[in-house]
Amino acid sequence: MSQPEIVQSVLGEEDVVTRVHLGGEDELFVTPTRTLVYRAEGLLSDESVDEFSHAAEQLSVKEGRRKAKISLDYGLDGSETFSLSTKRLDDALQPIVEGVLSAAGVTDEDGERLVQAFRFSELTFVITDARVVRHIGSAVWDEDYEAYRFADVTDLEFESGSVATTVVLTVDGRQERFKIPNEQARLVREKLARALCDYHGVGSLEEFRVQMEQAQAAAEGADTERDNTDFGAGPDPLSANPGELSDEPANATRSEDAAPAEPTQQAARNQSTGSAEAAAATGAVAEAKAAEAATTQSAAESPAAESPAAEQSSGNVAGADDLGFEGSGFESAAESEAGDTATADADYAALAAEVESLREVVEAQSEQIRHQQELVEQLIEELRRGR
Repeated sequence: MSQPEIVQSVLGEEDVVTRVHLGGEDELFVTPTRTLVYRAEGLLSDESVDEFSHAAEQLSVKEGRRKAKISLDYGLDGSETFSLSTKRLDDALQPIVEGVLSAAGVTDEDGERLVQAFRFSELTFVITDARVVRHIGSAVWDEDYEAYRFADVTDLEFESGSVATTVVLTVDGRQERFKIPNEQARLVREKLARALCDYHGVGSLEEFRVQMEQAQAAAEGADTERDNTDFGAGPDPLSANPGELSDEPANATRSEDAAPAEPTQQAARNQSTGSAEAAAATGAVAEAKAAEAATTQSAAESPAAESPAAEQSSGNVAGADDLGFEGSGFESAAESEAGDTATADADYAALAAEVESLREVVEAQSEQIRHQQELVEQLIEELRRGR
């Protein structure tokens, strides 16, 4: 997919690692060293590109119902913020976190990639293909963080609870614990276990534990060989030749022929793990049905009661011939209608012309309203995209 010319001019020869669609024609371009936010021409702004460096001391997010803001704090150089739609936040935040960690030297520059970044209230838990990064605080990341390399991890366990799951990470014989909500526990477990097993070249956590036990046994064997190494004849600082001592007390309890006990060394390691323990009523409607039946019966009897009166009224109407207007000097209805035909035709023509004129006005107004509605919808969409 081609890039806008204004974006190409800003990128130069730098490669784009990730491209995120922000809605409409707006896009976010992430490179190893910076983030570019492209805004297409719209009602509120012209075409533009904003650049944000990844060399930040702090990365924070403020999330609203429709809009979210990502802020990069550069210490003495100030901070920069850009807005985007809340539903695009997670897609945009992942590559930005990866770039910030790389710029800060948390991850290696030789191809280490981010697997997943999780945000749980004030805990940020980042999994890469070589380590785990944990940050506690309101910010997504700052310089107060902890990182654990997979090369130093000797065991990984998960303790389920009623509300949260505890991740137990054993690093160099020391256990690190942190809790994650149960809603995300399954995803975290799959991502973390897969990344750790891929790093050590095994297919499951069981194989990983076997590999660690074998490595531990080999290390203990090597320690034992080093302890039994004969360094040859030489000065022994732990013993002395009793024959060379002078002025030995007469009450000394040490025998001259007693040889000093040779010291021995032994190493032991203990690991422990723990586990933790783990959600109408109806009513009757008989009175409503009775009322409905009564209403239906009243409606059925009403026409029958009114029919005699209607027949009596129709019987009292006299025909036109019974009125006795013939020869009385009054004009007949036919003669009156003939005189008014010309006037009615003229009025009808004027009314038709007025209706046609009104139709044209209404159609013009309808077209104008439709165009205004399109503008309002476009404005709402741009506001949602954080412009």
